[in-house]
Amino acid sequence: MQIPVYWRNRINRLGGHMGGKSFEEIFEQSLFRSRWLMAPFYVGLVIAMVVLLVTFGKEVAEETSKVITFELEENTVVLWLLTLIDMTLAGNLTLMVIFAGYENFVSKLDLEGNPDKPVWMGKVDFSNMKLKLIASIIAISVIHLLKSFMSIETVNKGDLEWLMMLHGIFLISGIILAAMDFLGEQGAENEEIEEVEHTEEAHEH
Repeated sequence: MQIPVYWRNRINRLGGHMGGKSFEEIFEQSLFRSRWLMAPFYVGLVIAMVVLLVTFGKEVAEETSKVITFELEENTVVLWLLTLIDMTLAGNLTLMVIFAGYENFVSKLDLEGNPDKPVWMGKVDFSNMKLKLIASIIAISVIHLLKSFMSIETVNKGDLEWLMMLHGIFLISGIILAAMDFLGEQGAENEEIEEVEHTEEAHEH
C-alpha cells in the first residue's frame, strides 16, 4: 500500500527541514529546553526556606521570652543553641542546593560584577556539590547526636543507638564519595598527561 503524496511530503518535511531547521535540531532544542522543568523544584526549595525561617523565628521568640522570667537553664540554652545551629546548617544546605543545582542543571546566574556574589558560586560542580551535601548532612547529624547526649536522661537508648549508627553510615558514605572523586580526578589527570606525551611523541616523529 502506497502512502499518499500529501502525507509523504509532510513526513519528508519533518524528516528534512522545518523552517530552515532539521527535525533533529528541533528535537534537540526541545530536549535542551526541558531543563526548565527543574526550575519549579528550586522555587519549592525557596518556599521551604521561608518555612524554615518562620520556624527559626518562632524558636527564637519562644526561648528569648523565657529570659524575662529567668526560666532558662544552662542545658536548655545549649540545646536551644544547637537547635538554632541545626536549622542554620539546614538553611545553608538548602541555599547551596538551590544555587549550585540551578547553575549546574538549568541556567547560569547572570551576577557578574555583583559585589555580594558568594565566592563559591559558579565553581561548585556536581561532584563538589555531592561532597558539600554529605559534609552538611554529617554536621547536622553531629548536632542531633549532641542534642541527644545533652538530654541523655530522657532519651531512649535504642533511639540513641540508631542515631549513632546513622551518623557512622553518613561518615563512611562521605569518605567513600571523597575517595571516589579523588580517584576520578587522578584518572583524569593521568589521561591528560598521556595525551600530552602522545602529542609530544607525534611532533618528534
